[in-house]
Amino acid sequence: MNDTHALIERYYAAFNRQDWTGMLECLTPDVQHDLNQGAREVGVDAFRAFLARMDASYREELRDVTVLVSADGTRAAAEYTVHGTYLRTDEGLPEANGQTYVLPGGAFFDVRDGRIARVTNYYNLQDWLQQVGA
Repeated sequence: MNDTHALIERYYAAFNRQDWTGMLECLTPDVQHDLNQGAREVGVDAFRAFLARMDASYREELRDVTVLVSADGTRAAAEYTVHGTYLRTDEGLPEANGQTYVLPGGAFFDVRDGRIARVTNYYNLQDWLQQVGA
């Protein structure tokens, strides 16, 4: 269990440093990534492409991260507050002009062989849209 807790903390610490390589090292090669209110993407290459899209349009820091882990260490959840800036218009979303936002978010994880095998992210899209002026 402690290993899983440390893994999730390492994953989010890498996120906050914008250390995309460090994040990818936390994942299994066949990681399943469930995008917020969207599709499932599979594999490290798809996750890398997701990070590139995010990096181009957003600057985010996760604060107040709380990690919970199942007794056997195979599942975890995290709750946090996203502090972000919308830098460049993301396809299908409102125009970006440096809007800032703060919203709660969370994620659920499956862990296998000491790495993240699934991450499902959630935040309230309507709240975000309202904050960026949609």
